[in-house]
Amino acid sequence: MTGVPASAAGGSGAKPVRGGKLGTAAVNQASLWNIANILTMVRLLLVPGFVMLLLHNGGYDPVWRSFAWAAFAIAMITDLFDGHLARAYNLVTDFGKIADPIADKAIMGAALICLSVLGDLPWWITGVILARELGITLMRFWVIRHAVIPASRGGKLKTLAQGTAAGMYVLVLTGPLATLRFWVMMVAVVLTVVTGLDYVRQAVVLRRRSLAAERAAVGRTSEALNEAAGSPGAGVSTDAGVAGGVAGASGAGGASGVSGAAGSSVRVAGGPAPVEPAVRARDGAEAER
Repeated sequence: MTGVPASAAGGSGAKPVRGGKLGTAAVNQASLWNIANILTMVRLLLVPGFVMLLLHNGGYDPVWRSFAWAAFAIAMITDLFDGHLARAYNLVTDFGKIADPIADKAIMGAALICLSVLGDLPWWITGVILARELGITLMRFWVIRHAVIPASRGGKLKTLAQGTAAGMYVLVLTGPLATLRFWVMMVAVVLTVVTGLDYVRQAVVLRRRSLAAERAAVGRTSEALNEAAGSPGAGVSTDAGVAGGVAGASGAGGASGVSGAAGSSVRVAGGPAPVEPAVRARDGAEAER
């Protein structure tokens, strides 16, 4: 038993299989309305609310900016918990797989774009971060048939740095804190670029390995099919030669029988040559069917 309640598996009450893990059916039956998905939906709903709070009253009111920061902080905190809960309690659903990355990109993209519109953040920073996030998302779809690229420690640090820096820019800071937030954002930009390049490297390596494994599997399958097609042909040819020899021996006496036996001997020795092409043609037709 894993200690996972039935509700965590979608309320189906499915029993875990041997080995202490829930079976695939139990994981696939996770309810849409589980805590992980609810947190993801809350984060999605916070995006328009965050934008309205940040841009309220011209976007320069410290009080409304503080409210916007609170909404942004809640969104980032839910991002830390929903994925962990989904994996820990087998609450992974198709909705969560799609909605979670969308929610992550939506809240961060909204913050960066709004800050650039207000003139608080240079547009080139927003462009670099958004281009990286969009590019990595498309790349994941490119290699998803071959492998899944796991989140790295650098990627998690990048997310933390981006969230911290963006949150500091949402607040109205002056003096040393304003200088500090600039350098925190620079660290976030560097981590964004470095981890993006590392993800590209991983994607290329994983795709090459997957394609090489597929080619090797196809080669082994072809060899097995060739061996299976060749073995029956030799047996049929030999049997046909023996049958012919017996027929020759029974059809005539004395010298004819000897001649038939000799003929059978010749056919046994050379039987595979004339019969094998026909057998292979038959096997090929069966394989095509």
